[in-house]
Amino acid sequence: MKDDFISWPDNQRKNVIRAGFYEKAGFPNVVGCIDGTHIRITGPSIDERSICRFTNISARWPGSAHDSHVFRTSAIGQHLENGYRGIGQGVLLGDSGYPCRQFLLTPYRQPAAGRGQARFNRRHCSTRSTIERTFGIWKKRFHILGSEIRMKPDKACRIIIACGILHNIAIMRNEPEVAEEQLIDNQPQMPPYNGPQDGKGIRDHFATTFFA
Repeated sequence: MKDDFISWPDNQRKNVIRAGFYEKAGFPNVVGCIDGTHIRITGPSIDERSICRFTNISARWPGSAHDSHVFRTSAIGQHLENGYRGIGQGVLLGDSGYPCRQFLLTPYRQPAAGRGQARFNRRHCSTRSTIERTFGIWKKRFHILGSEIRMKPDKACRIIIACGILHNIAIMRNEPEVAEEQLIDNQPQMPPYNGPQDGKGIRDHFATTFFA
């Protein structure tokens, strides 16, 4: 059932997601936020690795793996690396542990004065807090994720994915007060961008266009 309930959004769903994120903190064109979270399991007796894949969950790596490596090797990381066609498709927000890429915007480490970079960082932080709150709700809903999974790693991975599926189902069944179809997308139009096709260039485009 994973692919039925945990999947990358289509274009229609992306428009709803963009509107929701813009409503939260005024950061335009965001289709998701990314981060890693640790879930305790009983250590394997040998060097076991098993793979099972929220829009996307990758539960294949031990806690020592760096978030950027987990993302780069995930299904969605590979999809964006090989199939991203520009900012019109939307961007993800990640913390400074990730590299700034054209499809993954990170905060400025030392924001320059007067160029919108500090405001970019504040809006970025406020928007990206969504993923931290989601992890908190997820772990409270399924207590096993906040304690320790005392099973072999391959079964622990399946449990984590199952909890992700059930979390998404729970959200789907909790009807919002305003139907998604009625959500007004009042974010500004994304202007054309013809600069360098890399994360830093696109991040500068966002900062100077929307936050200066």
